[in-house]
Amino acid sequence: MATEHALFTAALGLSAPWEVSDIRFDAEARRIDFDVTFASGSRFACPACGTDGQPVHDTRQRTWQHLHFFEHQAFIHAAVPRVCCQDCGKTAQVEVPWARSGSGFSQLFEAMAVTLCREMPVRKVAELLCVGDDALWRILDHYVGAARAQEDYSEVRAVGIDETAARRGQDYITIFQDLDARRLLFACPGRSQSTVARFAEDLREHGGEPAWIEAACIDMSKAYIAGVQRHLPQAAITFDAFHIVKLANEAVDEVRRAEVRSESALKGTRWLWLKDAYRFSIRQITELHHLSRMRLKTGRAWRIKEMLRDILTKSRNRDEAEQALKKWYSWARHCHLEPFKRFALTVKAHWQGILNRFDSRLSNGVVEGMNAQIQAAKARARGFRHLRNLITISYLVCGKLTHLPASPYRTTSSAAAA
Repeated sequence: MATEHALFTAALGLSAPWEVSDIRFDAEARRIDFDVTFASGSRFACPACGTDGQPVHDTRQRTWQHLHFFEHQAFIHAAVPRVCCQDCGKTAQVEVPWARSGSGFSQLFEAMAVTLCREMPVRKVAELLCVGDDALWRILDHYVGAARAQEDYSEVRAVGIDETAARRGQDYITIFQDLDARRLLFACPGRSQSTVARFAEDLREHGGEPAWIEAACIDMSKAYIAGVQRHLPQAAITFDAFHIVKLANEAVDEVRRAEVRSESALKGTRWLWLKDAYRFSIRQITELHHLSRMRLKTGRAWRIKEMLRDILTKSRNRDEAEQALKKWYSWARHCHLEPFKRFALTVKAHWQGILNRFDSRLSNGVVEGMNAQIQAAKARARGFRHLRNLITISYLVCGKLTHLPASPYRTTSSAAAA
């Protein structure tokens, strides 16, 4: 039996004065329990002041869930000592080497949970590990928060700002991304000017400085524009081409919806006018060719939109883009299509920010990709009960956090405790 205890002492990564003193196996319950104890006469450091060599005052019985042993659930039980420090006079419970303070799980269990939750829905991980999903969210909150606290944002110079929906049509969060490192920096509820203020505060907490941000890529949201101008004062605003074309598409669709009442040929063609032309199938090319011969207002609106897309994607420099944009603006303002006449005024009001992209070469395409990752995680989880959970999983999936616990299959318990 002593050999067996020594084997499991080693398997649990324990060292003196801790050792396995008893093992209980229940085949029917598919469960194994380990009793861990410390050697008689052991002394411990005071958890309060760190003074070493303090005698045991009393013990408190504790239990932790551990990684499965084979197909069996495993639990660690120990009478955890408290010491009454002869130096500071405080009585406090000793921290055990296999679990963090206050947790009901071993460090290896938590490391496995974090590893799985990066790849799988939390609810599925909870089923796999036989725990409640609320317990997993507490684990993720702890480790993601601890990892973020150690991140360094002092080198951040260009940020992308966008919103993503927590639920359809409501409860938005704003995400801030480092466009150079392609990592999520900050996420918070809402999509107002105040979200930029909260980002600036968080940036300072991680060694950055709002005045060091040289560029911000955003959509044409008045709230984001005002937030950047106020809280990131040195950032040159770049309006993302994706959002500009999105507004142009909305103008095209407004023209189509008005015209379809008198032109039945337009029924069922909505996505034909909104889709990128380079992604057309042969059938769609043929259909567009047929419709273009009908001298439709929608066809004219589509051509105005496509010309704008070409300017944004093919212009070689700012001067070339500005000359082409002036011609486009004149066409859009005199096209006799009210949605595009209004949209042209929007472009004029944001003229410098649109042209800035040809200097900064920034795009929110990476942010849109991150947004898709977050939405995919949300879809796999079938939604999140709390915005905090969505933000936590966003950091886990997109934050490129470097201080998370490593997979227990690639490290030891001491390394996983970081």
